[in-house]
Amino acid sequence: MATLSVKPGQRFTLPNWHTNSHLISADAERQRSASHQVRQEARALYNETNNQTKWDEHDNHTRLAERISSVNRWKETLDKCLADIDAEIDALAKVKEAAERALQAKNLPLDVSIECLMLRESRRAIDVVRDPVEEELHKEVKVIDKAKRELQQRVDEAFEQLCLLQEARQQLSCDHRRKMEALEIDRMCLSLNVNSPNISFKVNPTRVPDGSIALDEWEQNSQHNKEHAEAEMKASTELREATVLAIAQTNNELEAQRVATEFSLRKRIRDLERAYDELKWQEQNTLEEIAEMEEDIRRLEEGLRRKTKDLKVAHTRLETRTYRPNMELCRDQVQYGLTDEVHQLEETICALRQKLAESQDALDALYRQLHRIQTDTGYKASSLVLDNKCMDSRRKLVVPAEKFVPEVNTFNRTANRALSPLKNGQLELA
Repeated sequence: MATLSVKPGQRFTLPNWHTNSHLISADAERQRSASHQVRQEARALYNETNNQTKWDEHDNHTRLAERISSVNRWKETLDKCLADIDAEIDALAKVKEAAERALQAKNLPLDVSIECLMLRESRRAIDVVRDPVEEELHKEVKVIDKAKRELQQRVDEAFEQLCLLQEARQQLSCDHRRKMEALEIDRMCLSLNVNSPNISFKVNPTRVPDGSIALDEWEQNSQHNKEHAEAEMKASTELREATVLAIAQTNNELEAQRVATEFSLRKRIRDLERAYDELKWQEQNTLEEIAEMEEDIRRLEEGLRRKTKDLKVAHTRLETRTYRPNMELCRDQVQYGLTDEVHQLEETICALRQKLAESQDALDALYRQLHRIQTDTGYKASSLVLDNKCMDSRRKLVVPAEKFVPEVNTFNRTANRALSPLKNGQLELA
């Protein structure tokens, strides 16, 4: 009888088989339920995270846009500040140049004033007087020195203010440049998306960079730069106004002093001319008096000679009559008449000699006075020439330099103006 081979191993019962099938089905149901639960949770998580990511991206996109807008507003503010400060620097530089030109222009009046003072030092004798002209000239030098000091101070202040403006502008420029770089970076970040090239993982991107500051500090720094620039511009504006006022005020003071000095100088010239004319009139009268005195002295001398001869005649008569003989030698009326005549002639000769001496003394005094008049006339003529040179020199203050032609001869340095014959004669005497 044939024997069937049996596969070795454990043999299960039918209930076991059914139980196993139920277990497999139950496990499958449980695993599908668990898988379903996981899928639902995964979907929920996906939707939640996707929404969260989108919202986060939207919020950060909005924050970037707002940040770009904020930085751009500050950039525009800085642009305006930079334009304003550039305009202020240019305006202050022009005012500074105007002050420097005004300062340079004060050299000519100062030179002219000193030249006039030096010219008037050449006056002689009694004409070396501290008159109003000299006082006004010294005052003019003081006014010019004061104006130059004030203008120099304004120039120095303007230079310092320009340095401060340049420093403020440098701060604004650096801040503006940094904001431009920040805008470029933030705009690039705003343009990034998942499809952008060159996106990658970075090492520790959430770290706080060294040197980072809080938003308030950033705002305060920009506000400080702006306020600092505005304060310097305000100070510059005030300085410009003060400098322009100083230029106008110094010019007005100098012009007023110039007018006062030239008024005093013209008045002094008129006084000198009157004194000169008076001296010439006195000289003419003195010369006439000398001529008359010399004529009178000649008449006195002639009269004295005649009286001397008459006295000789009377003496001779008396002496001759002493030779009458005997009884004829009587004291008759002739004797008495001749004696009276001799006495009268002697008295007359004495009086004539005394008057002649007085006349000689008067004539000497007239000559001394004439010499004094002519000497003083020479002084006055010299002073007139000097003061007229001063007036001619001061024409440079009102006539442009390129149009100024001095009215002075290059050889004798005297004014090329016609003098009266009396003045010409007096100059020759001087």
